[in-house]
Amino acid sequence: MSEQLKSARDDLEQAEKTADDEVREDIRETADAFADYVVGDHAPDHAVMDQHLNDLRQLSEQVDGNTEDRLESALEAAEEYREGIDQA
Repeated sequence: MSEQLKSARDDLEQAEKTADDEVREDIRETADAFADYVVGDHAPDHAVMDQHLNDLRQLSEQVDGNTEDRLESALEAAEEYREGIDQA
């Protein structure tokens, strides 16, 4: 799977460690989804990636500091991956 999704997953796992309780589970869910894409034999389509990107944008508005930095980094990597998905 893509290096971008691996990078995003890693950033999300780090963000989860520093996140407040109210957002930690949401970060974990997205990190788990990216982990599934990295190790699995399936890849997200445009709609699924758009939802993940939207989730990350919303989460980044709810956090600050190192957690925000990690979410922003994950968002950049995920956006880069999304740009490379072939149109259906």
